[in-house]
Amino acid sequence: MVANSPRTYNQINQPRKYVAGRKRFSIYWTWSYPWEANRDVAELDNRFSTMTEVRRVAWPRYEKPEWSERAFLQGIAGTLELFHLSILRFQNMVSEATGYPVPVYQRIDQAGQRLPLNDQMLSDTDTLLVFGLDHMTTEQEASADEIEAVRNFLKREGTCLVIGPHHDVGASADLQERDQEYAHHGDPLVPRQQRFGTYTRTLMKGLGVPVENRWGLRPAVVPGTRQIAPLTAMRDLDTRGWLTGVTTFNFHPHLPHYALTSENEKSIQVLARQPIDLSRPHPFTAAGNREFNAFLWMPPNGPRGGDILLVDLTIFTTLFGGTDSLDSFWKNLATKA
Repeated sequence: MVANSPRTYNQINQPRKYVAGRKRFSIYWTWSYPWEANRDVAELDNRFSTMTEVRRVAWPRYEKPEWSERAFLQGIAGTLELFHLSILRFQNMVSEATGYPVPVYQRIDQAGQRLPLNDQMLSDTDTLLVFGLDHMTTEQEASADEIEAVRNFLKREGTCLVIGPHHDVGASADLQERDQEYAHHGDPLVPRQQRFGTYTRTLMKGLGVPVENRWGLRPAVVPGTRQIAPLTAMRDLDTRGWLTGVTTFNFHPHLPHYALTSENEKSIQVLARQPIDLSRPHPFTAAGNREFNAFLWMPPNGPRGGDILLVDLTIFTTLFGGTDSLDSFWKNLATKA
């Protein structure tokens, strides 16, 4: 378990006062916690694993008293709580760098309380991270009011919106193609079809972000090791220094390709691509691709005074490990203008 300050629940966030040079971070999970947790475990596709399934596959990692049925949720809710626990290190590092706590919001929380993105929430936020981990089957869509609230938020100079939709595995109706995707990423906890991100897709469409999350691709590793291969970084385009001291993100077996839906390179820039494991066949590599878009940036433009970044949400978790390079990326987000 994670050693941390005393944990609270059911509290109301106290607005953080603006201080020049210090960024106020907020995290927003796009899921409906009840709808995800209440999915029928007899369903094969488009659901999270139960904690029991995680324990079986990851054995003996979770064979400790703190993960038993006496101390931890064993259904799908337990897996959702793993995600909450996995961002604590990121929260703590950002808090140390900025002097502000990092609140975590959910679109619909455990108690069924709904929290659409709104002006009040965003008024004490400078950097908003939107973690797109809602299954498409739960039909989470960004409303016109939410899109307008985020658009108004981004009018404020110095703001940053980090959008992190996860993978889209098994989109094809071809079952053989789905099976090839499964063999490519090799994660037994991910079903043949697991499609995430209706909320972030509708948010991006509303904001004019020309990106769509596709596939679930396994990164290449350094030969003879389990270390993820270095990013192909376009450092000449990284004028803000987001990637200063950053050579890799963390390894995750099924990462999204952020496909550009517009050829207007002036509006969005690909700052980093991730080499793919070519030893495992996949439709994306069969089409001639050797890397996928991993980190994108939309600089301020017109009435939008804030930045928009796209990077997978697992970059901010510790479920799949971490590196000094990843720490540098987190610190850059917290401190770079």
